[in-house]
Amino acid sequence: MAGFPSAVLCGFMGCGKTTIGQSAARQLGMEFIDADQYIEQQAGIPISEIFNKYGEMGFRDREYEAMKELSTKTNCLIASGGGAVTFQRNVDAIRQKAYIIYLDTPFKDCCGRIMGDVSRPLAASSTEEELKALFQKREGLYKAAADRIVENSGSLNHGVQELVRIICELKIKTIPN
Repeated sequence: MAGFPSAVLCGFMGCGKTTIGQSAARQLGMEFIDADQYIEQQAGIPISEIFNKYGEMGFRDREYEAMKELSTKTNCLIASGGGAVTFQRNVDAIRQKAYIIYLDTPFKDCCGRIMGDVSRPLAASSTEEELKALFQKREGLYKAAADRIVENSGSLNHGVQELVRIICELKIKTIPN
């Protein structure tokens, strides 16, 4: 039997894709990959430098290639970048082989985690008001792309357990009769 399709976590910067994803992957015995770290490894430079050298579209092209490649893996939780599923070509690439799960986290929680973070180019160069506008713009895109939604407004442990529950439900659905 083929392995369980991967699941790509999406959501705004600071929503918990990496933290929750790593913990859930450990509990489920799945591999975990942070797509931004993967892109950095492939490029040999940090994302902030990719933005500086090649601009946002240069980064987005690398992100698309990463999404195409990573979504073909099996039994893997993948944390996408905050903007990954706001581009339809990424959603289309992911959906061919993987599930998309949105970590629905309140803006105030995300903002508290990312404000002034120099490793996040968009957060480092934006005001709170600009980030809120970006959050509102992306929220509908995340929901539209998602196969499932994790309500992530409680504790970290709650978010992890909700993600584990959803992955277990998806695994049950993929078992052949």
